[in-house]
Amino acid sequence: MKATGIVRRIDDLGRVVVPKEIRRTMRIREGQAMEIFTGREGEIVLKKYSPLEEMTDCAAEYAKALSSVCGHLVCISDHEQIVAASGPEQKSYLGKAISPELDQALTDRRQIDAPPDSRESIPVLQDQECPSVHEIVTPILCSGDILGAVILLAKNAETKMAETEKSLARVAALFLGTRME
Repeated sequence: MKATGIVRRIDDLGRVVVPKEIRRTMRIREGQAMEIFTGREGEIVLKKYSPLEEMTDCAAEYAKALSSVCGHLVCISDHEQIVAASGPEQKSYLGKAISPELDQALTDRRQIDAPPDSRESIPVLQDQECPSVHEIVTPILCSGDILGAVILLAKNAETKMAETEKSLARVAALFLGTRME
């Protein structure tokens, strides 16, 4: 753990305010669920809660099956990182932080179908250029909330994805969303 030098008091309702600078750097939004852990030496640790992290094994199996069917890189993300990946270059994506542009697309509930060099292309990972391949991004919904996304990235710049891949991404997002209910 890293000390911040910031001290806050607990109010009469038992609340502690997380400072704005920490919320901004950690990308914590109003209303976001936080998981609370306690340590042996009296620590209280807050962690952003991701329901998709709890079903990483299921997401990984689904990504593997989907990738084997379509032959593309399949990533499943929450609002923070890629929680599952399968296919070409999967190691370059798994566990990496998603880009602010992808997070914003999720917040806006936008589906993306962007051929290479399209104006609609967005970087998938933080500090990454826009992909030079066809990308499909489908948000995962659960009880009206966006949990993350199913992302398909074509094998190479010459490969165009069709309605079949869009449908596969929608089915995967629907399946994962219903598993979370």
